[in-house]
Amino acid sequence: MTDTTVATGTPDTSAPVTQERRVVTAIPGPKSQELHARRLEVVPVGVTAALPVYIERAHGAIVVDVDGNQFIDLGAGIGVTTIGHTNDAVVAAATTQLDSVIHTLFTITPYESYVRVAELLAAHTPGDFAKKTVLVNSGAEAVENGVKIARKYTGKNGVAVLDHAYHGRTNLTMAMNFKAAPYATGFGPLAGDVYRAPNSYPFHDGLSGSEAARRTISYLEKTVGADDLACLVVEPIQGEGGFVVPAEGYLPALQEWCTANGVVMIADEIQSGMARTGAYFASEHFGWVPDLVLSAKGIAGGLPLAGVTGRAEIMDAAQPGGLGGTFGGNPVACAAAVAVFEQIESQGLLAEGKRIESALVTGLRDLQAKYPVIGDVRGIGAMIAIELIVPGTHEPDAAAVTAVAAYAAQKGVLLLTAGTYGNVLRFLPSLAISDELIAEALGVIDEAFASL
Repeated sequence: MTDTTVATGTPDTSAPVTQERRVVTAIPGPKSQELHARRLEVVPVGVTAALPVYIERAHGAIVVDVDGNQFIDLGAGIGVTTIGHTNDAVVAAATTQLDSVIHTLFTITPYESYVRVAELLAAHTPGDFAKKTVLVNSGAEAVENGVKIARKYTGKNGVAVLDHAYHGRTNLTMAMNFKAAPYATGFGPLAGDVYRAPNSYPFHDGLSGSEAARRTISYLEKTVGADDLACLVVEPIQGEGGFVVPAEGYLPALQEWCTANGVVMIADEIQSGMARTGAYFASEHFGWVPDLVLSAKGIAGGLPLAGVTGRAEIMDAAQPGGLGGTFGGNPVACAAAVAVFEQIESQGLLAEGKRIESALVTGLRDLQAKYPVIGDVRGIGAMIAIELIVPGTHEPDAAAVTAVAAYAAQKGVLLLTAGTYGNVLRFLPSLAISDELIAEALGVIDEAFASL
């Protein structure tokens, strides 16, 4: 790689994107700074920029900014480009579809690719029962539809979520989030009938799966009551909350209680699904078969698509015309999604998730042994996190997270932060990242911790 500052001239945008880190200007560079000034004139401050470098090209695990800097991308658009930026098969499928039909609206004049995506989701989500799918545009929209389907099916109103959950920025999903700021501050009144229960967080609570499940169930029974609870929405591995992995047995115990009490249990797999964890859906790692599964982010290789997939009898509860939307299941996005499923199978990408887990966890635990600020290393597949704490305590150290992420960015490594208290660094690389790029990124992160 190159890690020097030189005069760049005009980047050659016709050349292939090489899979290497390359820093050739200050970060952000002059062209990014110019674009950022333009942005501030026309884009509201509520649309933040974690790192104001403006991306011009990308491929595999590398993104290239307008100044010619090449970054190792450990975020993949927050888990979207799971099979790699501009995957050749996805680009080809979308391009072919663009040449034939861009839009008709599936609820007016349907098309085959929507049906094919629904078939693939039925085949690959957990459970061997009959399933049906509605396709929508975004993760938050999938959450909204999952909740309304559960309410229709059960005839009940209550929605339960867990501590540290994140589900979106719409009115309902803002109410479902654990953390109000910045997602809901000043945007009320929020949706009602939403109840929050304690989750399983082994690093902090030390509870077994069965103990944590008893605590959650006890809270729900006392605070809501199963008679008015339509659904329990759970991320099998919490995303924005800090990649919290529940204790073994926790999720199946909650499902058993939900089934016994007529509550629909919904897996929010928006960030954890689509091969990211070495399985198609993270629920599989926990022996959990949800009633409904929500998918988005990585499903279409970077195009906007999301889905609600679940038991046919639950999905059929909605009346004709009750589900759908103008752009939900757009033909181009559906064509890309079919290509994503095909790439996962033909390229053996589930194994790549396990390879990445091995490389990341090994390297991060080596760093944990050197730096006591790293309190916990956790995650599955290409969904790994480290939680930073004040050494000798469990108190969060958000300042260290900010400093490490900023240092890494200056050296050409893009890191994402997370956690209710802002003290988690999360690693969401694409499955296309090489062991060499992982090792190089870990070397930069080592330098960042040393600089603290």
